Amino acid sequence: MPTVHIIPILRDNYCYIVEGEDKRCVIIDPGTVIPVTGFIDANGLIPVLILNTHHHADHVAGNAELKAKYHAPVIVPAAEMKFIPRADKGVKEGDIIAGPNLRFEVMNTPGHTNGHIVFYEPTLKALFAGDTLFSMGCGRLMEGTADDMFASLQKLKTLPADTQIYCGHEYTKSNGDFALSVEPDNTDIKTRMVEVAKYLGNNMPTLPVSLETELKTNPFLRSSDAKKFAELRLRKDQF
Repeated sequence: MPTVHIIPILRDNYCYIVEGEDKRCVIIDPGTVIPVTGFIDANGLIPVLILNTHHHADHVAGNAELKAKYHAPVIVPAAEMKFIPRADKGVKEGDIIAGPNLRFEVMNTPGHTNGHIVFYEPTLKALFAGDTLFSMGCGRLMEGTADDMFASLQKLKTLPADTQIYCGHEYTKSNGDFALSVEPDNTDIKTRMVEVAKYLGNNMPTLPVSLETELKTNPFLRSSDAKKFAELRLRKDQF
């Protein structure tokens, strides 16, 4: 069975290393190098692909050095190839990226950036969400519109309820504080926040989280229309 390794990097980012067969692996969103190479080399892994969800430096800055060291091709959003260092191939909605006993399905999720994509691996039932979807939150609208992000989140809601979501940042505590301000009587959010405090208190990631949990606790996924979503996103920006 493939395995997802969570690598904390930079201030609050996560890079993901998905290990397939024969120690071969896929690196997702390497915003830096040393923690990533340290884990790979310590565990005898063999990178065969580097995937990026979007062009921001905290998700791609490790591309060049990792590509030079491991000779792994860099696969990026087709719409953002010109912004991403050492990109080899652009992909878009409907494309499939084959890895070592792995199969990543590409979905377009504009909003945070115009060309943002996410990767869904059905064997693991894992969604690598970049900065589109966070636990109890969603990405800031850096380039896209509220309509873009609302549509992207509606798309992600169609995935299986037991999908495990791997986000680009450890934002769960602050997102949960906001979620409680929106829905102060939501017992599912309160339960999740108890879990979050336990994880963080033990210096552990709050991820992955199931889509089922997010549908109960994430006010952005629970928004019923784009106008309400836009109002909520503005409130979060000012929270």
